[in-house]
Amino acid sequence: MSGKKEFGVWMDSHHATVVGRENVTEGDFIVLGHVKNAGAEGNSSENAANNHEITLQHKFFKEIAALMQNVDAIHVSGTGDAQEQFIKFLAEMPQYKNAKADESTSTKMNDEKFIEMIAANYN
Repeated sequence: MSGKKEFGVWMDSHHATVVGRENVTEGDFIVLGHVKNAGAEGNSSENAANNHEITLQHKFFKEIAALMQNVDAIHVSGTGDAQEQFIKFLAEMPQYKNAKADESTSTKMNDEKFIEMIAANYN
């Protein structure tokens, strides 16, 4: 058992899967939740649309972070640059700033495959 609060997040700009240990610091990794970001609807003003998109992304990141309390280590994977933006978001929050974060690029996978990937990363 690691004794650390270890988490994994697979994400793109619209969906995230959060994985953590059954009993916070021990046990098998399980899916803690799925978070969706619907994205901004069309807006006639590009500036307003951009601001709305940023607000929605911030809300999306907060919902993901809410599933993970007192993180010691986090591995973020996914497509595009959403995972880099999420790690930056966490680093700016006091309760996550000391967490060890790493990232990788991967295509969408089912929950079982993602759990296997995170378990291998921490074991």
